[in-house]
Amino acid sequence: MRRALLAAAVFAASGAWAAVPAAYEAMVLQPQSPDAAAMEFDLSPAVDRARREGRRIYLYLGAHDCPYCKRYEAFLDAHAAELKPHFAPYLFVELRGALTVTSQHLHFKLAGRSQPYAEFMRSLGDERAARLVYPSVWLLDAQPKPLMQMPAGAGTFMTVPEQIEVLQLQQ
Repeated sequence: MRRALLAAAVFAASGAWAAVPAAYEAMVLQPQSPDAAAMEFDLSPAVDRARREGRRIYLYLGAHDCPYCKRYEAFLDAHAAELKPHFAPYLFVELRGALTVTSQHLHFKLAGRSQPYAEFMRSLGDERAARLVYPSVWLLDAQPKPLMQMPAGAGTFMTVPEQIEVLQLQQ
């Protein structure tokens, strides 16, 4: 367990951790679990803030060791000036994960209740419950309920028009 904490500290200090560009003013949620093989994210602070601010939630699960996450983050960085205005209705919430964390070991906590990934996905009515893919994005209202079914996999919205369509809830 100490090794996992040390590894997390090294990634965070080295900048190798997945990171949404600062321009998006993301709310970063660190995992509650100290074990690198299992992570729990408490979504309650993000949901509470979204309710207070009257905003939707753009929930992004990235991984420090995920090349597709780094590509998506680089895309966001390169197009921040064009995209940031379209993110205004959303609270951008970044969950910092790792590829070593499988769906069986990823948990989401909300209103004091922890749910494994598949159960959380089913509770949202999300069709992607069978498989965890990095990066993953959810568009939620402040209840939190899904605003639309999101696609899975890398490269889903890697152009400015595609990203804007997603943010405008166009399928």
